[in-house]
Amino acid sequence: MSGLQRRNKRKVETELDLKLARKVVYERPSVASVKVPPFWAIRAGRFDPFFRFLTAFFAAVILLLMAGILFELWRNSRLSLAKFGWHFLISDAWNPVTQDFGAFAPIFGTVVSTLIAMLLTLPLSLGIALFLVEMAPPFLQKIIGTAVELLAAIPSIIYGMWGLFVFAPLMADHVQPWLGKTFGFLPFFGGPPMGIGILTASIILALMILPFLTSVARDIFLMVPDVLKESAYGMGSTTWEVTRKIVIPYGMRGLVGALFLGLGRALGETMAVTFVIGNSHELSTSLFAAGNTIASTLANEFTEASEPLYLNSLVELGLILFLITFIVLTLSQLWLKRIARKEGSR
Repeated sequence: MSGLQRRNKRKVETELDLKLARKVVYERPSVASVKVPPFWAIRAGRFDPFFRFLTAFFAAVILLLMAGILFELWRNSRLSLAKFGWHFLISDAWNPVTQDFGAFAPIFGTVVSTLIAMLLTLPLSLGIALFLVEMAPPFLQKIIGTAVELLAAIPSIIYGMWGLFVFAPLMADHVQPWLGKTFGFLPFFGGPPMGIGILTASIILALMILPFLTSVARDIFLMVPDVLKESAYGMGSTTWEVTRKIVIPYGMRGLVGALFLGLGRALGETMAVTFVIGNSHELSTSLFAAGNTIASTLANEFTEASEPLYLNSLVELGLILFLITFIVLTLSQLWLKRIARKEGSR
């Protein structure tokens, strides 16, 4: 290697060393530029066990409340449980004078009115929700959506008063006579058209739970990804096919949850049903006849229960309603898990 080559090599090495030194000096982050996390952020991890305990405690409070309610209902119905036993569930007697009580008539009225209300409101709520999401223009969506939400804000006693003074006369003068003439051969539509009765109470109940089911169903349909619907439309599907094969299956779990939410709401409704059901302990196969529910019986007679056995029988009715609601919610969870397993298998 010649002297000129050695001098050029040393020059290049010197220039590289200078560049490296500049990089270290000028490009090294200063102490002031380093962001130090605040004190509470450094110690935040220490609060995680406490936060987990706090959230678990809040969840346990719900279970404790349910257990406490169940215990109090059982404790205050021991006289009725001891005297009537299981016969209380199948007896239709209700005589405070002779102290003979049975829960079959209120249970029958509760189950029948709730089932009819759900059969009436389910197709209506799904139809309204689908119309708002899929077919209604934007300005109409706001108008109808606001009207549905306003229905949910009306107190139940207003529904009951409207049903007694407006809807019951309409049923007695027009609806029940027409049903009697058209379907009078069926035992469900026999008897005099009184206006009040199980059918009227079921329709009022359906109107009350309609906004809840509609609002939940609308939110569920809005969660369906647009790309799924657009892909189906792009393949030539009609609106009905997209609704039936994509929108409804995608939100099936939410719809089932909404269904049982409305069912639980209908089971415990009190004042609206009390106004229009007739409050009679007589059993009848006719939907025109007066009846009662567990909630309406408690509302009407709880303040009049002067005898201990009478009061314990009413509390046992509350215990039965509690257990019915618990069973309904348990079945809903089992149904949701079954739907989830089917979706996983697919």
